[in-house]
Amino acid sequence: MPEPLLDIRNLRIEATSYPPGEPPRHVVLVDDVSVSVEKGKVLGLIGESGAGKSTIGLSAMAYGRGGVRLTGGQILLNGRDIREAPVGALRNLRGKEVTYVAQSAAAAFNPARKLMEQVIETSLAHGVMPKAEAEARARSLFAQLGLPNPDTFGDRYPHQVSGGQLQRAMTAMALCPKPDLVIFDEPTTALDVTTQIDVLAAIKRAIHETGVAALYITHDLAVVAQVADDILVLRHGKKVEYGSTDHIINRPEQTYTQALVSVRSIDHVEKTAAKPVLTVSNVTARYRGTHFDVLKNVSVDVAPGQTLAIVGESGSGKSTLARAITGLLPPTSGRITFAGRDLSRDLAGRTKDDLRELQMIYQMADVAMNPRQTVGTIIGRPLEFYFGLKGEEKRKRIQELLDQIEMGKGYENRYPAELSGGQKQRVCIARALAAKPKLIICDEVTSALDPLVADGILKLLLELQAQQQVAYLFITHDLATVKAIADKIAVMYKGEVRRYGSKTDVLTPPFDDYTDLLLSSVPEMRLGWLEEVLAHRKMESAGN
Repeated sequence: MPEPLLDIRNLRIEATSYPPGEPPRHVVLVDDVSVSVEKGKVLGLIGESGAGKSTIGLSAMAYGRGGVRLTGGQILLNGRDIREAPVGALRNLRGKEVTYVAQSAAAAFNPARKLMEQVIETSLAHGVMPKAEAEARARSLFAQLGLPNPDTFGDRYPHQVSGGQLQRAMTAMALCPKPDLVIFDEPTTALDVTTQIDVLAAIKRAIHETGVAALYITHDLAVVAQVADDILVLRHGKKVEYGSTDHIINRPEQTYTQALVSVRSIDHVEKTAAKPVLTVSNVTARYRGTHFDVLKNVSVDVAPGQTLAIVGESGSGKSTLARAITGLLPPTSGRITFAGRDLSRDLAGRTKDDLRELQMIYQMADVAMNPRQTVGTIIGRPLEFYFGLKGEEKRKRIQELLDQIEMGKGYENRYPAELSGGQKQRVCIARALAAKPKLIICDEVTSALDPLVADGILKLLLELQAQQQVAYLFITHDLATVKAIADKIAVMYKGEVRRYGSKTDVLTPPFDDYTDLLLSSVPEMRLGWLEEVLAHRKMESAGN
């Protein structure tokens, strides 16, 4: 067996928190984790938020973010323990031997400097190569990563390229100084599925061609299965399971790993219904001050107890359609009928019943709740506003709603900061249900959640729908979610509905080109899926 490039042994990482009015608390973030990776290999680190993935990844640079301390174990890089290295040696190591690709490339680049300047900056700072050689290597990496016009791509500024291109540019930045190890920290999480597959393929190809070792951090097992040789499954800072990708995907031993592998296996029977509760007819809309339509002749409907999924890439018009339905973006033409009545185009013209019966759950629960209000106050507000409930009657109804969302007793007096991401989203669901709506618009409500937490939210929504016959308009770019919960699907592209109908009809070939691209880009939980998709696309391109 070759010597590992990175060998982490019995790693322990701690942090100190300072609660107001209380003595400092020492928190163990990573406890007794051992893992290794050889040159030319990829190790996947997977687990839910707070599992310790990024903390372990950054430890490969002997770095602890936000006061985090490495308090035990060894981190051997090229045979030496970097925990014992002096500050000067660590400064030389970071960006030269070990490089880092962040989740949000948009936040990592300086908008005032050209891409080439930033891609070669680390190589020049560490004296790895002269400027002309660094620029030549950068252009070569641009080509390897499938970026357009690689000879001139570096002349652009960050805002002049797409999100997927910027993520690949950041990968080029990490590979430019010829490091031994690259840490990829959720590099495709913020991307659409069609963009994600291109970035995944580019990363995998670049790793293979440059021969570097890599840590690939993600909460998506289907994604990491396409690039990793081995996988470490983490939970609460501890190792759950560690082995080859084939073993983890096809023969998981631990219950938690088995749950990750089987996520989104929801058994949902497609429902049909005759009379819609919401009908959107030939709606066209544009934003104030612009001269182009962001929605173009859109027509969809959804019946009580049904889920209509609106799918498409970022910028396709999904959330814009929701704004038109809620009256936040008055349509320039078309008609919206709800519960048997025409809705006013503008929010100001909506009745109290219009507002009550059409509720919305947002993507980011953190910004959808007032952090200074308790859970009881947040859920109780619509009870007062729409039904005039007060005192014991209101408190009883709040508890009923908390029971409905499976949170039970003890949460009414908590603040949002005291809740997990999944619990916050459940509170937002309870707030929407408090109004006794006929339709709930769910705008990417699971995209910011870990897979198992998202799975629980989807199952809860389906249970509540069965009990109350509420209709859902479910906006998402996650086709796995769509397959799990939808009854009808509308595929949107550049403000238009490209494909529309029952889930069975929309997901049954023949497909238009865009729907085919969208459906084929959803990562599947099996080895070799990425290669199959890329081979299929290559054949199609050759045929055309």
